[in-house]
Amino acid sequence: MPLNPVLDESWKEVLRAEFLHPYMEELKAFLVEEKKNYAVFPTGGNIFNAFNSTPFDSVKAVILGQDPYHGAGQAHGLSFSVPPGVKIPPSLHNIFKELVDDIGCPYPGSGDLSHWASEGVLLLNTLLSVRLGEPFSHKDRGWERFTDQVIRILSDRREHLVFILWGGPAGKKAALIDGTKHLILKAPHPSPLSSYRGFFGSRPFSRTNGYLQSWGISPIEWKL
Repeated sequence: MPLNPVLDESWKEVLRAEFLHPYMEELKAFLVEEKKNYAVFPTGGNIFNAFNSTPFDSVKAVILGQDPYHGAGQAHGLSFSVPPGVKIPPSLHNIFKELVDDIGCPYPGSGDLSHWASEGVLLLNTLLSVRLGEPFSHKDRGWERFTDQVIRILSDRREHLVFILWGGPAGKKAALIDGTKHLILKAPHPSPLSSYRGFFGSRPFSRTNGYLQSWGISPIEWKL
């Protein structure tokens, strides 16, 4: 696990102290052992793909997911995203349905959200790795503490960001965010089990851009 990183310099600077904590060494040792016995996703340097795709000073919005996709070939380090050519998962399909309804763009032809990352959307999961076929298998190993600190640092050191929190676990992260200087958008998770409870119609894309523009910040080009 590349904890001395293949990590964008801007993130390396703000997270430098975090990598020195003992829990990160324990997490690294856990992942080394996991990879000896199981397939672990995302593979290689993609664990930190969200950070390398969206530098710290470029972040305009954060979309917070839970853990990476646990099917082979799906996860590539960006929450809800899959590589080009991979079938669009159900939650992402619902995200795209809301995108079309919200801003009127065509339904995307690919589930690769790298364009959003390049536009300033940090596509962050609360857990950054998972065992093949076993969702939440890397829970309570240290990732939560690390990604909580990422959210705190963004809240403390930046202004006028939009935090898009989908689902109960993501919604709890609102406690880490200063709501007086950022916009927090909470809604049910886009999975087929909960999307009809208020995810559809929540208009996160247009609301994000409206907030950014109200502060003189250029909007995100959501069209894929």
